[in-house]
Amino acid sequence: MKKTNLYFKSNDQIRANELRVIGSDGKQLGVITYFEAQKLAKAEKLDLVLIAENAKPPVAKIVNLGKFIYQEEKKLKKQKTKSTELKEIRFSPFIGEADYETRLKRVKEFLDDKDKVKLAVVFKGKQLGSKAFGYGLLDKVVKSLGETVHVDSEPKFFGRHLSMIISPRTKRVSVAKEVVKEGNKKDAKTEDTKVDNKEV
Repeated sequence: MKKTNLYFKSNDQIRANELRVIGSDGKQLGVITYFEAQKLAKAEKLDLVLIAENAKPPVAKIVNLGKFIYQEEKKLKKQKTKSTELKEIRFSPFIGEADYETRLKRVKEFLDDKDKVKLAVVFKGKQLGSKAFGYGLLDKVVKSLGETVHVDSEPKFFGRHLSMIISPRTKRVSVAKEVVKEGNKKDAKTEDTKVDNKEV
């Protein structure tokens, strides 16, 4: 298997004058100078690692560089090796509410595991004369799941089965972006407090 070679600027490779820093315990230390951040890292005998160079200000974390890269490579490897499976959940066109909720919960579990799900409404005998109930049921499922799903294929009949395929929508929000977002909120609150104090 091809080895991943992740690279992060660290310590004296960092050129930014100010950084938004995350401590070794995961807590935000706010925006401080590079020299202050480097001093904190050295005090813990750890490294100052740049994790979001393009953020304003850049985001750095106090960690053990070797362990940090190892953990990031593990995450990357897990993402690449996770194969998407197609699961199937079957409904009857006149399913009771309790059974419906049970199956809907199972669908959500599959989606949380990043699997695609085939929703199939199975018609028996004279039930084929009530196809509209099948379409209505699938529409209800999709609406119950809201914006968390993407419809890969619209409902179609295959013999006595009305089927469609849905998949989870991917959320590509990095930890670094969340840190910047949270940090900006705190900065805004600080500015508001300063304004209020001036008015008083």
